Amino acid sequence: MKHYKEFTVTAEPFIPEVLSSLLWELDISGINEEVNCLKVFIPEDSRITLEDVAFQMRKLRDEKMIFNFNVEENLIEDKNWNEEWEKTINVIEVSDKVVIKPTFREYEAKPGQIVITIDPKMSFGTGEHQTTKLVLRFLESYVRSGMKVLDVGSGTGILAVASIKLGASSAVAVDNDEWCLMNGKENCRLNDVADKIDVRLGEIKDIREKDFDLITANIQKNILIEIAEGINNRLKPGGLVILSGLLYTDETDITDKYSSLGLILLEKKLLDEWIAMAFIKKQY
Repeated sequence: MKHYKEFTVTAEPFIPEVLSSLLWELDISGINEEVNCLKVFIPEDSRITLEDVAFQMRKLRDEKMIFNFNVEENLIEDKNWNEEWEKTINVIEVSDKVVIKPTFREYEAKPGQIVITIDPKMSFGTGEHQTTKLVLRFLESYVRSGMKVLDVGSGTGILAVASIKLGASSAVAVDNDEWCLMNGKENCRLNDVADKIDVRLGEIKDIREKDFDLITANIQKNILIEIAEGINNRLKPGGLVILSGLLYTDETDITDKYSSLGLILLEKKLLDEWIAMAFIKKQY
């Protein structure tokens, strides 16, 4: 019987998207997200050790993205990891209007509902996380017909897809991960919006357009502060910015940074310990 090494990873704060992104840099077989931890699976004969996993976590701690962490190792029998992972992904009713459905789940839409089909694979943005839900609820309120949208750090492309389904005329989805590029394009095709969404590999500095009506970024605080000028420079006067990936304790730092650029806080939404914020750019 083949065995796998199972590493149980916890951290404070627990930000699955950030932790998973770094752990995928190792030669691992899969990651399952549970309520308060990640389960990382590696073949028994792999050279990856507990110390290698801990080294990745220390990088996050050194960058002050987490305060502390713990890694535990167990040896377990082989399973169908894809099947096990699929069990953790469900249909999510984000609101009365917006529903997210993985490709392997059935769902009968109610009148007026928008159903977004996502095949998450190794990208992030299944709709499970509080920050994704918060941004989607903001999009439901703020997207208007004809808008041009930019999603920075797009992952699965879920926010760009949602923007189009809510009425935007076009969107650019950019991420610096090649898995996200492929998965984003696939999800655009699944939702019949590939002709309206330009999925790109890169960062905000690679975006040449400066006429977006709405920009979304669901990334951790230090990155949002680092790219604030880049976001502002690509936004039309009167345009909107929706930010998340943030803990409620990040509110002051984000408000101070974006306000210093002439953006005005319109609204914030809170879900558990997570927050999303909507800003508008002043018109001159």
